[in-house]
Amino acid sequence: MCALAACGTVTQYEPPLPYQNSPQVNMIAGWMAGSYSSAAQSQTDSEYKDIVLHMKPIWTDQPDGRWLYVEQAMQEAADKPYRQRVYHLVHHDDGAVESLVFELPGDPLQYAGAWKQDKPLNQLMPSQLTPRSGCGVKLKAKSATQWSGSTDGDMCASSLRGAAYATSEVTVTESEITSWNRGFDSSGKQVWGATKGPYQFKKQPQ
Repeated sequence: MCALAACGTVTQYEPPLPYQNSPQVNMIAGWMAGSYSSAAQSQTDSEYKDIVLHMKPIWTDQPDGRWLYVEQAMQEAADKPYRQRVYHLVHHDDGAVESLVFELPGDPLQYAGAWKQDKPLNQLMPSQLTPRSGCGVKLKAKSATQWSGSTDGDMCASSLRGAAYATSEVTVTESEITSWNRGFDSSGKQVWGATKGPYQFKKQPQ
């Protein structure tokens, strides 16, 4: 299957549910937006790398939820991110907020540093993104100040470093995001990702 941007006909992305904005979606999007660092964790445990994470609101006039451009890089190579995604935060009838995951068209590095712009990715449309089916994280309120969730079982396919599928466990607060991303082979053996627990990303002052 060709990438959406390379196909002769681009099919409009249509969410499977009538997604809309909600107070919960707006709150979680506001919490997630910003720049983060795992430096404090990396200084106390060498298993964890010093990673910078940026999340910037995009397409703010879209009525179907909130969109974020996400960029992740090693601190020593901050201008060369190893992971770039778009998250689409949407409301579910049960009160949950799901973060759907999309890949960018073409070479993602052409968008590196877009989080610094006032209106990043304005040259793109949601229809040009490639959805990562099964990789969304459904967040639910654990308290008034904490939401947590994960991917669904082995539904997120991955071929990275011999993996068959990947899992993500995420907790979001107003000042921190913890994220535990792991890859597993077809027998369920972990082949990449932290083994002790999640990365702890502290939100940095603006």
